Amino acid sequence: MKDTATESTTRPRNPVRGALASFDALTLTCAGVLALLTLAAVAGPLAGVGGDPTAIVGPRLAPPSAEYPLGTDSLGRSLLPRVIEGVGTTLVVSAVAVLCTAVISTAGGIVAGYHGGAVNGVVMRIGDVLYAFPAIILAILVASVVGPGRTAALVSIVLVTVPLMTRMVGAAARLVCVRDYVTAARISGVSAPRIMVRHVLTNVSGTVAVQTTYALSVAILVEGGLSFLGYGVQLPASSLGLLIQEGTVYMVKAPWALLAPSVILVLAIVAINVIGDSLRDRFEPRKARSL
Repeated sequence: MKDTATESTTRPRNPVRGALASFDALTLTCAGVLALLTLAAVAGPLAGVGGDPTAIVGPRLAPPSAEYPLGTDSLGRSLLPRVIEGVGTTLVVSAVAVLCTAVISTAGGIVAGYHGGAVNGVVMRIGDVLYAFPAIILAILVASVVGPGRTAALVSIVLVTVPLMTRMVGAAARLVCVRDYVTAARISGVSAPRIMVRHVLTNVSGTVAVQTTYALSVAILVEGGLSFLGYGVQLPASSLGLLIQEGTVYMVKAPWALLAPSVILVLAIVAINVIGDSLRDRFEPRKARSL
């Protein structure tokens, strides 16, 4: 008979199960919510869920029913396909903007942290100037210059999220650049770009991942606020902020028009923040705090 202890130690581990086990139930739940929203945004339009978001299919402001699961809007359009389209628009605009932010902030933070001195001062002072503006005021200023639309939302999100992320990546890069292996690489004659990519970037990747999740939650909030004020995504397209703005007009007569996009917006932001907290605890165990 085989020894049970020996069998358990020799049994191959499942890497996926091990990775999932390292996160708590709340984080996994939030990841599932975010994955479900992403799946709905991607697969919903392809599968034709709810029909055409621009088609008038029923009476105005009809309550939720079997035919219209989320009710209809002020023009008689089904809210389900409009909400699905809005989720996709908000996530795509926010994700593209945060991707640009991650590239700009990572490059700027690593260069500033590696060179220090005047280079660090210039990069950080530019960030301080942008950080001095309230987020929504800066977003409205950008929209007034480039005009309302998705471009305004993209540029606004980048300008709002770059300063803090650059500061955090720069601080992490400075800590890495004083370590012995970086000093040894410099003495050995390794070029600065190679050191920054091979040594600094790999060691600040955890900070970049954590800050990217937080930037994504800010991006969703900025896009929603900008569209709510009429400077973001424009009709006939949909976004969560635009749907909330339309729903506020009829929130007494037809509260369901406001409820669905508002709940989804809150769920998305909370889910991303919880995932960001878990990533921070994973990459910075000395600062770990229980959720």
